[in-house]
Amino acid sequence: MTEAGTAASSAATTLPEPVRQRVLTLAAQALGQLPATDVPAPLRRFASFAPAKRAKLSASVLGPILETDEHFRRLTAFQVRREHAELGDAVAEGIPVPMADPVEVAALAYLLRPDEWELRIAAAAQLPAETPRADDEAINRLSDQLDQARTETRQVRERLREQVNELKAENVTLRRKLNEARQRITGLQSDLEQRTTEAETADERVDAARNEVERELRRLRARITELEAVEHAARRTAGQERELASTRTRLLLDTVLEAASGLRRELALPPGGDLRPADTVAGTEPEAAPVGRTAPEDDPALFDELLALPQVHLIIDGYNVTKTAWPTSPLHSQRQRLVTALGALVAQRRIEVTVVFDGAELSGPVQLNPPRGVRVRFSPAGVIADEVIRQLVRAEPPGRPIVVVSTDREVAESVGKLGARSLSATSLISRIARA
Repeated sequence: MTEAGTAASSAATTLPEPVRQRVLTLAAQALGQLPATDVPAPLRRFASFAPAKRAKLSASVLGPILETDEHFRRLTAFQVRREHAELGDAVAEGIPVPMADPVEVAALAYLLRPDEWELRIAAAAQLPAETPRADDEAINRLSDQLDQARTETRQVRERLREQVNELKAENVTLRRKLNEARQRITGLQSDLEQRTTEAETADERVDAARNEVERELRRLRARITELEAVEHAARRTAGQERELASTRTRLLLDTVLEAASGLRRELALPPGGDLRPADTVAGTEPEAAPVGRTAPEDDPALFDELLALPQVHLIIDGYNVTKTAWPTSPLHSQRQRLVTALGALVAQRRIEVTVVFDGAELSGPVQLNPPRGVRVRFSPAGVIADEVIRQLVRAEPPGRPIVVVSTDREVAESVGKLGARSLSATSLISRIARA
């Protein structure tokens, strides 16, 4: 080796401090860009630090690893060359760059290792020092620490190499056992597949039989349910028809009996068929007062006569009456005043009273306390109160006296065709006011 080469090699062995600091800075920056698998174990804890902190804390570990780990140095050099493409390419290809910083060129040459890279470092070493040299004692202490770190690094590497050899031997043993286990598993899988095929065939036959039985059971259950529904509907219909027929018959019988009793009182018939002594006295007998069916509909006397009929049912068009009597009051107040007044009328006459309100007038749940004996109904959605009144009239047996209070002419005509008597709202209002 020439004298110049010897000097360059010696200079490369111990980097000038500015070059060493620049090498550590470039390597620390590249360390954060490398994949975790390419970073040596001692440096992995520094990889996530900030660049400045990483360069400061990892300097004592990073320098020795760059000298001893050729693979890591090459990965670092590749990353540094990517970050400093123009100058890095020139240094790697040996092209002189006169205007470049010699320290920067020497640091890149140390990492990239082009031909005669030692000369670049030697050139940087000949530059005049910008700062005073450190004390020899500090330099020796740092050198001792560096040697100690290198020794520890070699020991760690040897221990890791031994562990790797042990793991390789264990891996060979595990592979052999794995192959033996795979052979046993292959035999067991063949036996299992055969048995599984036989079991699946048997399961298919069982499932087919089960499905057939379940289909038959569902058909029979559906038939039983259908028959039970038909029987239940027939029983309910028959029971309702019997109850309704019994109610209508009893009501009609009570009406006939009370009508006969009222007719006896009205005609003043004697209790027996025998002639009484007073009957032999001559005189002119008074004529019976006509029943008020020819009186005006708003005549209070006619209203009282109709309420005196036996088993009479009084059906009232609620809002037709309340809006005539109290047009300025709120609807809830109108309803309560009407049913309260009808409660007093029921207490006096012992009659059946039903009040029908139009459900379309409602804006929410109804709060109403009807007195005893007053039935209150609201027409359902989509049905007007007039139709509910007609349904109530149709539900009564023929022959029962029914009085409908409504000023609506259409309602009066329709209930008249059904056999009911209609009165105007003013007749009821007058009767309530008189009471």
